[in-house]
Amino acid sequence: MTTARFYCQYCMASLLGKKYVLKDDNPYCVSCYDRIFSNYCEECKEPIESGSKDLCYKGCHWHEGCFNCTKCSHSLVEKPFAAKDERLLCSECYSNECSSKCFHCKKTIMPGSRKMEFKGNYWHETCFVCEHCRQPIGTKPLISKESGNYCVPCFEKEFAHYCSFCKKVITSGGITFHNQPWHKECFLCSGCRKELCEEEFMSRDDYPFCLDCYNHLYAKKCAACTKPITGLRGTKFICFQDRQWHSECFNCGKCSVSLVGEGFLTHNKEIFCRKCGSGVNTDI
Repeated sequence: MTTARFYCQYCMASLLGKKYVLKDDNPYCVSCYDRIFSNYCEECKEPIESGSKDLCYKGCHWHEGCFNCTKCSHSLVEKPFAAKDERLLCSECYSNECSSKCFHCKKTIMPGSRKMEFKGNYWHETCFVCEHCRQPIGTKPLISKESGNYCVPCFEKEFAHYCSFCKKVITSGGITFHNQPWHKECFLCSGCRKELCEEEFMSRDDYPFCLDCYNHLYAKKCAACTKPITGLRGTKFICFQDRQWHSECFNCGKCSVSLVGEGFLTHNKEIFCRKCGSGVNTDI
């Protein structure tokens, strides 16, 4: 570049003996350069002149003296910081305002440190431990109780019941039959092997049976309707000698009047009220 043509690309003023700035290989006087090319500070809204340090973050610019935490106003120059809702915060302010608190020690989980999440709560990795052995659980399987979280081996050792049928650990749910624990899927009818956890059932010799199997195998049959007498839900029935009747089936064989609580007479396999039975050879 010859001195004869050494002038500002914008205002054409001579740059001989003056400060200038090169932009795309073209010289500009300082005032023109600042007016045309300077970025504006996000904080003070003033241009960042060529003689000032321009700090840039995600396309935004600040004067060095304006690049501060928006909460505590401490300088962020050459210090770690984070952005929250378009605000710049120092690490301490960001942690106090935005970071999770450990469910165990109640202290802030600092940005960049590993945290564990379980049931909507957060822990430091070193605080998320088995309540019994105090070893970090990490991402291993766990079982939770009101008293805390437990690794599977400790839970089985301290709390678990073992299914009376399959002898394996019952980790949750389950039912109790004759004071013995069972998995729901293991509690089956001893006849047809149907699951009983959501069904009514009967017991015989300490074995559970669904109603169909129990009625078929063990239930007494009504002498009148021949249907099984289960005794479920307070069902009442009548016994006489070696025969049984549903309460609603215990009626006179001739006039059908109920004999519940009344005197009656029998003849062969039939029963009669006293009035109807008086005309036949009966036994009391």
